[in-house]
Amino acid sequence: MVARIADCFLAGLGLIILFPLFCLISLILLKEGRPIMFSQVRVGRNGRPFRLLKFRSMYPNCGGKEITASDDDRVTPIGRLLRRYKLDELPQLWNVIKGDMSILGPRPEIPAFVNPQNPLWVSVLRVRPGITSLASLLFRDEECVLALAGNQEEYYRSVLLPLKLRLEAEYLTKRNAWTDLKLVLLTLRYSFFPRGFDRDRIYRSLHEGHLQRAHREAIVLPSTKEPS
Repeated sequence: MVARIADCFLAGLGLIILFPLFCLISLILLKEGRPIMFSQVRVGRNGRPFRLLKFRSMYPNCGGKEITASDDDRVTPIGRLLRRYKLDELPQLWNVIKGDMSILGPRPEIPAFVNPQNPLWVSVLRVRPGITSLASLLFRDEECVLALAGNQEEYYRSVLLPLKLRLEAEYLTKRNAWTDLKLVLLTLRYSFFPRGFDRDRIYRSLHEGHLQRAHREAIVLPSTKEPS
C-alpha cells in the first residue's frame, strides 16, 4: 500500500511538472499527423494484459517488426530524439496512475515474448511492471546493440531477453529503498544527459560487492558508449 501511494504521488507530480513538455511534444507530433500517442498490449502483473502508452515515435500506420533497432527507418526524426532521451516513455506515468505499472519494476513485454512457464517469467510477473528497472537502465542503448545483430528478433529472444530477465529477477531479490532511489536517479541522469553512458560503470555502482554471473555476461555485450 505504501509503495502504491508513493507511485501515485510521484506519477501525479511528474504529470503536473511535465505538463508543458507534454503539450510541446504533442504539438510537434501533430505536425507529422495523428495519432499523438501509441499504445501497445503488454503483459503486466500476474500475466494480465494492459495497454502501454508512449508518444508516437514512428511514422503513422507503419507495421513491421516487433522490435526496434537504431537503424530502423520507421522511426521519424523527432521520434529518434524522443527515443534517445526516453521522452517517448513519459505517458506511462498515466499507466502508473491507473495501476497498470509502477515507477520501478521489470519492463513489460509484448505477449509474443512472454513464456509463463519459464521460472524467471513467473518471478518477474509477480510484481507490477515499471517505467524503469535495472535491466532497462543497463540496456538503455538496446537499439544500438540490436543494430549490430544479424537477425535482430532472434538475437533479442535468445540473448538479450534472457539476460534482462535474469537481471530483473535478481534485482527483485536484493532491492531496497537505497537501491531503488539510486536506480531512479541514475535513470533520470542518463535519460536527460546520456553522454558518458557506461553500462559497466553503472552496473558496478549498483552492485558493488555482489556481482553475479548473469550480470557479468550482460555487461560484456556489444554496445556503443555515449561519447564523454
